[in-house]
Amino acid sequence: QVHVVESGGGLVQAGGSLRLSCAASGRTFNSYTMGWFRQAPGKEREFVASISWSGNSIYYADSVKGRFTLSRDNAKNTVYLQMNSLKPEDTAIYYCAAGYSSTASIHQSEYGYWGQGTQVTVSS
Repeated sequence: QVHVVESGGGLVQAGGSLRLSCAASGRTFNSYTMGWFRQAPGKEREFVASISWSGNSIYYADSVKGRFTLSRDNAKNTVYLQMNSLKPEDTAIYYCAAGYSSTASIHQSEYGYWGQGTQVTVSS
């Protein structure tokens, strides 16, 4: 069983920054593809960013490209989502997920382990 825990959410003004962290348990963290998804009120959960087990492949949603940066530290079993130039439309619950796909995946179905989510609120 893989345990996924997010942290780092909070309230920030538009234009500000936050860094989300996601820790995943397990001796084989360096074999997990890791992804971030978000769900805004009244909307479906959507893809934000993902990173392959090696870190060589990273995908971003068009809505966050150029503003968000995803990285991983396999020695610490942690991935980081640096979010800059935040906008009110980035307000959502952010979920971290782990999976075993061969590359960074944008599809929720590729991830078998999910965290509880962390709230990000961006005020205008």
